[in-house]
Amino acid sequence: MELSSKIFVAGKGGMVGSAIIRRLKKEGFFNIIAPSSKELDLRNQAQVNTFFENEHPEYVFIAAARVGGIIANSTYRAEFLYDNLAIQSNIIHAAYQHKADKLLFLGSSCIYPKYAPQPLKEEYLLTGLLEPTNEPYAIAKIAGIKLVEAYREQYGCNFISAMPTNLYGQGDNYNLQNSHVIPALIRKFHEAKQNGSPYTEIWGTGTSMREFMYVDDLADACLFLMKEYNDKLFINVGSGQEVSIRDLAYLVKEITGFEGEIKLDVSKPDGTPRKLMDTSRLHALGWRHKTNLKEGLAMAYSYFQKEITEKKF
Repeated sequence: MELSSKIFVAGKGGMVGSAIIRRLKKEGFFNIIAPSSKELDLRNQAQVNTFFENEHPEYVFIAAARVGGIIANSTYRAEFLYDNLAIQSNIIHAAYQHKADKLLFLGSSCIYPKYAPQPLKEEYLLTGLLEPTNEPYAIAKIAGIKLVEAYREQYGCNFISAMPTNLYGQGDNYNLQNSHVIPALIRKFHEAKQNGSPYTEIWGTGTSMREFMYVDDLADACLFLMKEYNDKLFINVGSGQEVSIRDLAYLVKEITGFEGEIKLDVSKPDGTPRKLMDTSRLHALGWRHKTNLKEGLAMAYSYFQKEITEKKF
């Protein structure tokens, strides 16, 4: 990649896409194309084809996706499947047709079977049943991986895939109806503190184990992989460290300064019992994350408070 290379980042408005753009600019890349969803509907094949025909990007990062937490995944199953299939299929095919030099497709750790051995190795894909609460999203992402592999095999495209762990940080979604666990906890504890609430609730038993990574670390990994990785097999991207939801809640409680009690709503689902990525292949290439969880949560809370001030949600 040259600093003048034309780079298309799909998903400018999302947490991951905006982090990739920040990382590229920090490195000195300046020829970045990142239309908003209003400017380019990635679900529309004709619009995507016209965009590629006009712009001819050399490098493509697919960070665009319809995402959400357990409620959103359970409620909008058709949209999660259709929108994600359309977005990734349109971009991958257009990148092939217009001869992009390289493409990076970003999936999700939810592609792995619910009861796969831990930590999750890349070869565990399609060895068991998925977690029902996010099955449509997972199926779409698995299809994206296989599409990337197929275009490599049939057409010789240098297309690669990376599977990030659970992400959080600047630009996250704090809507309690469709957010992931960390932004939901940050908002709930912040509002409980502001309202003087004696307690706040978290979903499930709190025993589920999760791995988290700050989004700017993922962006750094994406640039590293775009430069250094050219293999067919998708690659895990994670911190290699896990925490229980209960312990995570107490960390967020400490960082937000909430002094009340934490109650468990055991009527709500826990989701997958454990989800830790095996990142040994990525580590062997020389890349590791930089931000520890407590430091990352403090930065995320700082950005959340700024967004409140700017009335972004």
